[in-house]
Amino acid sequence: MIGALVLLVLVAGAIWRFGPAGPPVGQAFELAGELAAVALPPADSSRESQQAAVEELGRRLRLDIALYDPARRRIAAVGGPLPPPDSSRDNGFIYGPGGPAWMIRLPDERWLVARPPPRHRSPVLALMAALALIAVVVAVAAFPVVRGLTRRLETLQAGVETLGAGHLAARVPVEGKDEVARLASSFNRAAARIEELVGAHRLLLANASHELRTPLARIRLGVELMKTRSDPRHSVDIERDIAELDGLIDEILLASRLDAIATPPASEEVDLLALAAEECARYDCTLDGTPVTLAGDPRLLRRMIRNLLENAERHGAPPVQVVLGTEAGRAVLTVADAGPGVPEAQREQVFTPFFRLAGDSRGAGLGLSLVRQIARLHGGDVTVAPRPDAPSCFRVELPLVRA
Repeated sequence: MIGALVLLVLVAGAIWRFGPAGPPVGQAFELAGELAAVALPPADSSRESQQAAVEELGRRLRLDIALYDPARRRIAAVGGPLPPPDSSRDNGFIYGPGGPAWMIRLPDERWLVARPPPRHRSPVLALMAALALIAVVVAVAAFPVVRGLTRRLETLQAGVETLGAGHLAARVPVEGKDEVARLASSFNRAAARIEELVGAHRLLLANASHELRTPLARIRLGVELMKTRSDPRHSVDIERDIAELDGLIDEILLASRLDAIATPPASEEVDLLALAAEECARYDCTLDGTPVTLAGDPRLLRRMIRNLLENAERHGAPPVQVVLGTEAGRAVLTVADAGPGVPEAQREQVFTPFFRLAGDSRGAGLGLSLVRQIARLHGGDVTVAPRPDAPSCFRVELPLVRA
């Protein structure tokens, strides 16, 4: 900003010095020529009378003055040396060793050249000084504003560096309502999201390591028992534990992969009723509804329905009812059973990875978390929505056109 002000001063000074004179300036020079012609003796007067008139004019106006004939030969002068007039133009400024001077062509073709003595400030210097003063005033007035902006930007930079160093709790103060304040708010939201994601991954790793130990311990025990005594039941138990371990690893990998993407890996037209019918055929449940077509990943949507049915089978009670329909331009899928349902205080916690209700040791606690991840990935959501006839009921809403 200060550099722009300095440039303004220099350009304005250059225009004043080298730019062409505008019409008002030309009229002023013509008027000055007419007045000078009245004050000076005629061109055919003697040199002595013209010299005396120039001296009197110079004394009264306190100017350096020189009078030239039409051939630009000096007739009379007073004060310091002046450059000869420029015959290429009638009036204006001319420049010489002593600085700029005024050149006026008189009506009788004589030339008058005048310049204030050095003790008087020239118009160029006055303009430059005025512009310089304006630049200083603007710079002084702008400094607190600019410094306030740079200070907040420095604070924001320090917050970014702190976050980059691994301190995920780093936040910056939001001051004002301008662009810098909005940038600080965006940084705080991004930092909070990063902290949330990293915390979720740490929790996922910690819980996964804990959950993996149980089937691994059972498999190890089964292998040791088979070494001492061969029993077909041990083989069956090991196969069941391996299947549980494989399913748990699959759910952990899927949950981690869904955290890292913002849109479904594949998107195509999906008949949600057909998917629900295929999955309901594997469980003891009833299906009712109307055909609904939406855009999404069929594998993930199938997994979402399967997890809801497995949750009803493990933690609920028959009969299990699946209903599919549309409300307000959204697909609505409900899975209800006759189980006790989820306590009101824990209806959000059940969607947290590895969360189990008190006294429940079945499953790893990832099924409903995956349901919410898949629903939100498709622009929807899932909630616990109990009904009077079905205390245990989960409701999934998905946009017919994915947001």
